[in-house]
Amino acid sequence: MSNSVVEVCANSVQSAINGQKGGAIRVELCDNLEEGGTTPALSQIELTRENLSIQVNVIIRPRGGDFLYNDLEFEMMKRDIHHCGKSKCDGVVFGILNPDGSVDKKRNKDLIDIAHQYGMSVTFHRAFDRCANLFKSLEDIIELGCDRILTSGGMKTAPEGEEILKRLIEQAGNRIIIMPGGGITENNIGDLVKATGLKEFHGSFRSRYMGEMEYISNIFDNVNEEYSILLSDSEKIEKAIKNANNI
Repeated sequence: MSNSVVEVCANSVQSAINGQKGGAIRVELCDNLEEGGTTPALSQIELTRENLSIQVNVIIRPRGGDFLYNDLEFEMMKRDIHHCGKSKCDGVVFGILNPDGSVDKKRNKDLIDIAHQYGMSVTFHRAFDRCANLFKSLEDIIELGCDRILTSGGMKTAPEGEEILKRLIEQAGNRIIIMPGGGITENNIGDLVKATGLKEFHGSFRSRYMGEMEYISNIFDNVNEEYSILLSDSEKIEKAIKNANNI
């Protein structure tokens, strides 16, 4: 039997709590998942840490868009890593690229050094999927000393990238964890485990929950706008873990 574990991509403190309840070993705390995830507020980071006993990793991404940052954005990233360290987070998640689609070794190393001051782990996120050469970039990221790479195999979703993910996992060996993420659900994870041999996987496993407002304006899209929220669903997470390990 395989032994695969899940990291839940949590869009709020409540989603993080639901992730823990569902059996995740770790949460990656993000804001603005619609933009691919940005750094959450310090209050959210602190409250997540206070409410969870599992690992808390935080995305360090100052904005949506590409992964080429100016000096101001880079300074924000450094300060945010210090905030995470002081808040007793377990790890940080980031990735900086050069204009040519290679890994920016110098800037990533500067951020890794700050993370390591606090004993935090480092995940290189899906900036990796925008690299010009995934297999060369994998070696660069290993050389930098990252602990894992979050990737969909360079495709829009991990199921679409399963062949490349399998090759990346083989190339990585025991040197770094390749953690597939992107489009993973409780229903397709079993096939992905079979295809790739993954040990860790990543997903948000969200459901839509209606809020408790009694008065609802008829002018707005009541389901998809102000009157409902997407949260990680502990039952979906439990099912994903079960399906990943019933191979």
